[in-house]
Amino acid sequence: MNALANTGVGVGEFLLWCLWVFLFVIWIWLAVSVIMDLFRRHDIHGLGKTLWIIFVIVLPFLGIFVYIITQSKGMAERNVQAVKEQRAALRQMVGASPADELMKLDQLKASGSITQAEYDKMRAEVVG
Repeated sequence: MNALANTGVGVGEFLLWCLWVFLFVIWIWLAVSVIMDLFRRHDIHGLGKTLWIIFVIVLPFLGIFVYIITQSKGMAERNVQAVKEQRAALRQMVGASPADELMKLDQLKASGSITQAEYDKMRAEVVG
């Protein structure tokens, strides 16, 4: 404990470093999200993807922010589509069909484990 006190690092400086580390981790997460979205896209081809990646590498903050501002709607749609594909692949691996899930939901509703509103919400997720 005494060794920490002798370093001359105050609480404020430590908290500022924690903030910088937090912001850096968020920036890395955004960069990875943008690059993953670029490779997931089918509406632009090699040259467009290459130009976006060069923009993100050469001007990292500006590149990421411009991509998010201009492509956010498409990113959201591609993320939803990827989740649906992953859910379908998981259902296929597990062997559960939407009909099986609906049957289980009916059993939960009949037993009183879930309310009508919960049933409707979960049924819409299974069907939709």
